[in-house]
Amino acid sequence: MRFDPQIVSDIIADVARQEIMPRFRTLRDDEIKEKEGGELVTVADVAAEKALTRRLQDHLVGSLVIGEEAVAADPAVLGKLSEADPIWIIDPIDGTSNFAGGKPVFAVMVGLVRGDETLAAWIHDPMDDRTLTAQLGAGAWIAGRRLGVGAPDTPLAMRGTLHASNFAPAETARQVQSRRGQVGAIKSLRCAGHEYLRLALGEMQFSLFTKLMPWDHVPGTLIQSEAGGVAWTLDGGPYRASSYKAPGLLMAPDEASWHALRETLFGPD
Repeated sequence: MRFDPQIVSDIIADVARQEIMPRFRTLRDDEIKEKEGGELVTVADVAAEKALTRRLQDHLVGSLVIGEEAVAADPAVLGKLSEADPIWIIDPIDGTSNFAGGKPVFAVMVGLVRGDETLAAWIHDPMDDRTLTAQLGAGAWIAGRRLGVGAPDTPLAMRGTLHASNFAPAETARQVQSRRGQVGAIKSLRCAGHEYLRLALGEMQFSLFTKLMPWDHVPGTLIQSEAGGVAWTLDGGPYRASSYKAPGLLMAPDEASWHALRETLFGPD
């Protein structure tokens, strides 16, 4: 299996320029729809996913694709995760509600997996035309600079985001809400791609997610790991594409701080 990480980066950036940015702040009302579950989808999401699917499969012949919008149309597409072929995981616009609302905080996320192992990842920020990349065993990079996560500290001293409201089980949401004052919680950007950017750039040190679909987390968890951090589900295992039914996902700078954060948020009262 051969792929060129730079060509993939170029494809993603080119699709963002052609299909996403011309539609930013120009969408008509009839170009924004609500999917099952209340999430938004726009014509830009659909067009970008279609273009990425075609171009990435052309680049890596024989590869499969699991895209967010394809799964929304047919949930059976997720069954491809059991295939042995390499699979592109695509989130054409992460942070669609921001994009549809004219807020400049959204990203294109792509991961390459095979046999439930993530091999490579890309998070592209179309507004700043920058791409965060990682390959298994080769580190996390942006603009030629190798990245490292922020330094560990106590849960209260570390800064990070807690995503445990709309999609979290009621008990999980209750626990997190009651204990958020015991960690250094900061405001969410409502875009997983930008939360992962902040983690990899050392701008914050932890993040908790409770909606774990592969297109939201396959790219970011590899980047977090390759930047030296920990990306484990709440049951203590590494995040995989097939982990989307796990109870939660917690990012931290190292194992000790991961355990300290988990105990603070979910330990006995």
